Amino acid sequence: MPDHAPYLTTETDGQVATITLIRTDKRNAMSDGLIAAIEAAYAGLPPEVRVVILTGAGGHFCSGLDLSEHVHRSAEEGVHHSRNWHRIMEMIQFGGRVTISAMTGAVIGGGLEMAAATHVRIAEPSVIFQLPEGRRGIFVGGGASVRVGRILGPDRMVEMMLTGRRYDADEGLRLGLCHYSVPEGEALPLARRLARQIAGNAPMSNYFMIQALSRINDMSRADGLFTESLCAALVQTTPDAEEGLRAFLDKRAPVFR
Repeated sequence: MPDHAPYLTTETDGQVATITLIRTDKRNAMSDGLIAAIEAAYAGLPPEVRVVILTGAGGHFCSGLDLSEHVHRSAEEGVHHSRNWHRIMEMIQFGGRVTISAMTGAVIGGGLEMAAATHVRIAEPSVIFQLPEGRRGIFVGGGASVRVGRILGPDRMVEMMLTGRRYDADEGLRLGLCHYSVPEGEALPLARRLARQIAGNAPMSNYFMIQALSRINDMSRADGLFTESLCAALVQTTPDAEEGLRAFLDKRAPVFR
């Protein structure tokens, strides 16, 4: 697949694609060019790709907004800029493919916003989770108030932003900022193992998991339960549901589409 230099590279291996941010001189800081490259990379994935591994070269995942490109914007321009970030983060979360983030080093500001849009997050000991916007005189604009706020709770996120507090991988694991805290050099190998496992799931089950569960969390209890019933009814009509049940009864591994 084509590289989106100087921002990222994309490699595919069957049903798994790896997108690697390569702005190493900027600790993979987020710029408009990088945002556009991420969109193009996802849009250009072959149809057989079911899982994406998102990672960063040079020892860092993403250090947040590239402040060297930060320019004065009118309120109108600022809203449109933020909404474009939201659009790309929504694409990662709800675009139909599972995304696993394999993280090292800086996972700061916009980098944490991007990580929070992924479905499985793996952190090595070098990881630093931080929202330093309060120390920069700015405010989150890439979705952190919703995604990170729901992971941490608003009270803890307020303190994190006010103080610029940093969390390491183990602290992030306890707080939910990551799902796995692994030794140095183990994030990508674990991401690849999990990617192969997830890619082997029934595709419709994967799709409804990433589409429905976070949306159900936004709903009232009654609406969420009704939506769950609809999802369950739709998924159980697929050939893969029949195969999964048959495989269980036959005491063998299922073979999904």
